[in-house]
Amino acid sequence: MSLIIDGGLFKFDFTDYHAVLCVPVDASAGEVRKRYLKIARRLHPDSSYVAKNHEKEIANQLLSRLVNPAYEKLYVEKSRAEYNLVLSQIGKRLAKESKGVELVTDAAKQLVAAPNFELLYKQEIAKISQTQYENLEQTTQIIAQISELNLVYLMRSAGKVMSTSLAVTTQSRSITPSPPPPPPPAKKDTLVEKYQRRAQSLIESEQFTQATVELQEALKLEPKNGRCHSLLALVYLRQNQLKMAKIHFDNALKLDPKEQLALVWKPKVDQALGIKPSTQVKKSADNEKTQPEKSGSGGLFGGLFGGKKK
Repeated sequence: MSLIIDGGLFKFDFTDYHAVLCVPVDASAGEVRKRYLKIARRLHPDSSYVAKNHEKEIANQLLSRLVNPAYEKLYVEKSRAEYNLVLSQIGKRLAKESKGVELVTDAAKQLVAAPNFELLYKQEIAKISQTQYENLEQTTQIIAQISELNLVYLMRSAGKVMSTSLAVTTQSRSITPSPPPPPPPAKKDTLVEKYQRRAQSLIESEQFTQATVELQEALKLEPKNGRCHSLLALVYLRQNQLKMAKIHFDNALKLDPKEQLALVWKPKVDQALGIKPSTQVKKSADNEKTQPEKSGSGGLFGGLFGGKKK
């Protein structure tokens, strides 16, 4: 049996462990364990539910290759925090780049426009969990459907505006954004700023090695440039290297206590690492959350980079 899943978040090369267990994306460790034990009993080779030999093979594959890894990732607090941090970043990126998102299931389309989307989302997840592993040959399809619900939920949670400014088109089955605001006037960049702009573009296209080279060249010219350290921290953050990201966010704030990228993202990295942020950084980050995100060049961190053209 093929375990390739091509729906929801899986379409973006992301393994959706919440969909595998059919738990909400904000599920606690207790909820994860309770759900895992129920699925494990259903898939265990000695289970009375698994009678035929071909079902035993499918059950074994599902348990060893999907369910057990999902439990290991979501039950341990530190790994769950790191995973959820990446998950929230994906939600923000997709909310800003929603034109390329295609929805297939009716439940996901309804969730796009539902006034109380949090309640509907939890209800749909609870309903699907009742039958997720009944027909083992259809389980991967069901996981894809759950992941599509997770995708819409993350986008709406990140944007909080999808139901009013975005709509699901009936012909292309995609989510189309409202027209973007006009770009700000072009400004002549310094040499260091040109390095930064190129690095930003490389980060958004996930060319992290090249982005690192650009930023290192910029730091040779201006070793005390807080912006460069913040961008370098984002390179590590996008690669889930949280300790290295923290080091450069710390450097950025030492050089420039008002460096916005570091103020926004350092508390989240500290939280994922189990470190209590300083009062000043936490207060600045909280103030930043009250401000609307500015439209930038797009991508995961587009709203934070600013709007200058290359």
